[in-house]
Amino acid sequence: MNVSLILIILLVGAFATYLAGDKLASKVALFFGLASFGCSIVLLNHFNLGENISFINRWITQPNISFALKADGLSIAMLLLTTALTAIIIFSSFGNDHKNSKAFYALILFMSFAMVGTFLASDGLLYYIFWELSLIPIYFIALIWGNGDAEERKKAVVKFFIYTLAGSLFMLIAFVYLYLKAGSFLIEDLYKLNLTIAEQKWIFTAFFLAYAIKIPLIPFHTWQANVYQKAPTVGTMLLSGIMLKMGLYSVIRWQLPLTPLAAKDYMFVFIGIGIAGVIYGSIVALRQRDLKKLLAYSSLAHVGLIAAGTYTLTLDGFRGAVLQMIAHGFVVVGLFFAAEIIFRRYETRLIAEMGGIRSQSPKFTSMFLILVLASVALPTTFNFVGEFTVLYSLSQINIWLAILGGTTIILGAYYMLKMFQHVMLGETNSKLFADVTFSEGLTMVIIIGVLFFFGMYPKPINDLITPSLETILNTINKYN
Repeated sequence: MNVSLILIILLVGAFATYLAGDKLASKVALFFGLASFGCSIVLLNHFNLGENISFINRWITQPNISFALKADGLSIAMLLLTTALTAIIIFSSFGNDHKNSKAFYALILFMSFAMVGTFLASDGLLYYIFWELSLIPIYFIALIWGNGDAEERKKAVVKFFIYTLAGSLFMLIAFVYLYLKAGSFLIEDLYKLNLTIAEQKWIFTAFFLAYAIKIPLIPFHTWQANVYQKAPTVGTMLLSGIMLKMGLYSVIRWQLPLTPLAAKDYMFVFIGIGIAGVIYGSIVALRQRDLKKLLAYSSLAHVGLIAAGTYTLTLDGFRGAVLQMIAHGFVVVGLFFAAEIIFRRYETRLIAEMGGIRSQSPKFTSMFLILVLASVALPTTFNFVGEFTVLYSLSQINIWLAILGGTTIILGAYYMLKMFQHVMLGETNSKLFADVTFSEGLTMVIIIGVLFFFGMYPKPINDLITPSLETILNTINKYN
C-alpha cells in the first residue's frame, strides 16, 4: 500500500470541502476526516502483516532531496492519533455556526495533512516543509474565527507565529549543516553520521529551540495560554491535541538519535526543564479564572512530564511518553470540548459565572467528571498508564526526579477537582443549562471509550510502538 494515499485523501478533502460551499462543508470535511482515519486503519493492517509501506521517490536532484515517507510503528501510532482526532474535532464543531465555513473546514483538513506529513516524513527537508506548513492553517483559524478582542487576538496569534517560525529556522540551519556532512537529507543517512561532541551540542540546541517552542516547554511557553484562549475551540483542540505532539514526537525521532552524546550530557538539564514545567504549569493553573486558560496551563504541566520522559533516554521513558502523548491528545480534546459545551449555553468562560450545572444536566456532569479524573491519571484510564510508565523511567534515573514528577498527580488532582467543584456543583445557576445533544454526547462517549479501553488494555499500542522505539534507542546507544 502506498503510504502517500493518506496525504492525498486529506489534501483532496481540503479542496473538496472548500468547493462544496458553506452548507455542505462540515459534512464533506467529516467524510474526508473519517476516510483518512479508515485509511490509517488499513495502513496499520498492512504494517501488521509485515508489508513495507514506506515510500521514497527522488524529488529534487540538486540538492539531493527525496519525497520520502516512513511508516513504522511510532509514526503509525501518531498517524492514528491525528486522523482520529481530526474526525472527532470536525464532528464536535457541528454545534457552532462558522462564517465562511467552507474555508474553516478546509483549513482543518489542510492542517491535518501537514501534521500527518510531519509524522511520516523521513527526509529532513520534506519534514521541515510539512512542519512549517502546519503553521499556516492554525494562524488563520485562530486569527479569523477566534474570540475576544480582535486586536488582542491578532497580537497573540502573530506572537505565536513569529515564535514558532523563528525557532524552526534554527532547526533548518541544523539540517543544512547535516546535509553538508552527509550529502543527503534522508534520516537513515543522517543517523550514520559520526559527529563530534561539539557539533552534536550545537545541533541538539538548534533542534531544542524549535521543539521547546512548539511543545511548549518553559521558558518558551509564553505564547501558549493566550493563543489557547483566543483561538476558537476547534483551533485549541488542534493545537493541544495534535500539534504539540509534533514537537514531542520529533524529539524522539530526530533530535535524540542525531545527537546522542549531547543528549546524554544534557540529560538532567532537560529532564529538569520538563519537571519544572510540571510544577509551574500546575501552580499557575490554580490561579486561573478562565476555564480555557486553566486547561491550557494544565496541558503545559502534562507535556512537561512527557518531555521529561523522552529525555531519560530509556525504553520505558520513550514508551511512557508516546502512550501519554496519545492519552493526553484524547483527554485534552475532551476537556476543551466540555468547556465549549458550557460556553454554548452560558456564553462565558469565567469559572465564577458557572456552577449549578449538575442539577440541570447530570449526564454531562458525569461525563465531565470522568474526563477530569482521566486527566489526573485515575487508574483504569489511559493517562494512568502513560504517567506511571514515565514516572517509573524517571525513578530509574533518580528517585527524586520521579517524586518531583509525581507532583503532577497531586497538584493536578487539586486544581482539576477544585475547578470541577466551582463549574459543576453548587446551587442551580439562574441561566438554563440545556442537556447535551446527541452529537455532543456521542463525541464525549467516543473519547471516554478510548480512554477506558486503552487504560485497561494498552497492549495493542505497546506492541505497535515498542519495536520502533527499540530501534531508535539502539541508534542513540551506538557510541557506547
